[in-house]
Amino acid sequence: MKIQDFRKYCSDETIQVTSHALLRLRERNITIAQIESCIMHGEIIEEYPDDSPFSSALISESRIGKPLHVVADLGNQEIWIITAYYPDLEKWESDFKTRKESTP
Repeated sequence: MKIQDFRKYCSDETIQVTSHALLRLRERNITIAQIESCIMHGEIIEEYPDDSPFSSALISESRIGKPLHVVADLGNQEIWIITAYYPDLEKWESDFKTRKESTP
């Protein structure tokens, strides 16, 4: 999975948002424009090949303002937004790309 594949289909017409993601976007005040920016300027930091119906990826972007994480999958020439959130320093290193090790 490559970020270029997501960028190829990054437009209002090809971005689909699950009902779960729509609720979370509203709660977190995240816009589709921010998601598009994350895809266009970010990088894949984790891949989830076993997700269904398509494998998905965690995309991170921190170029402007708050860092943003978007979990999305790509299938049938559409991007499906699963969720998006602002990463928390309690769970992520300061680069917002590396998960902190959880303590037992």
